[in-house]
Amino acid sequence: MKVDGEKMKKLILLILFTLLLTSCNGWIIQPLPGPTPFLPWTSTPSIYTATPVVIGVTSVSATPTLTTPSVSVINTNTQTVIISTETPIPAATLTSSPTGPSILIKVLGCNTGIDILHSMGEVTNAFVVLKNTGGVDLTNLNTTLYALDEGRVHPDKTVELTSLPVGYQVTLKLTVDSTYKQASPIQVEVISDQGAFPREGLSSCTNIGIFEPKPDGLKTPIPNVP
Repeated sequence: MKVDGEKMKKLILLILFTLLLTSCNGWIIQPLPGPTPFLPWTSTPSIYTATPVVIGVTSVSATPTLTTPSVSVINTNTQTVIISTETPIPAATLTSSPTGPSILIKVLGCNTGIDILHSMGEVTNAFVVLKNTGGVDLTNLNTTLYALDEGRVHPDKTVELTSLPVGYQVTLKLTVDSTYKQASPIQVEVISDQGAFPREGLSSCTNIGIFEPKPDGLKTPIPNVP
């Protein structure tokens, strides 16, 4: 079959035109129009605003504490002395001030002898000091000497004294009939208008020797001496 030359030219031009259009996007077969291909979902990134951190600032409400101020003084010897401004309270000192009757009985010593005047053999003489340590004067004092081996009652066994003022002392000589060459335990008792006082006793009275009080100083009150 013969083809018309004019038709052949149109066919060739049509083919060339088609090829020219397909070369523009590189697709020989154009894809059909449709929806956008599926893409995986991605979350929107979070935006964080950094909170500033302040170091060294603290907000605290505290109840104030009362303290006693003090001062530190440092000397050149590197010793620290703490001086407190608080006034110290001195400790109470208790002192006894006796207001009632009180007496101190002290036996100075003894000696022995033979009492021919009273037709007695050996007698024991005790020298005693009485001190008024109370708060009232003592009146009508009767001081009596007792011995464990005592025989007959000696006239000087008891010595009477009219008064012994406060703060005064007196020295007395008391005598009892005792056993020959035997150590005699003795006791001294004092009774006054103000009452009876506890006895003072010795298991054996020490020899007074040369320290015997002078006779003219007996029964005479004098101010207390140590």
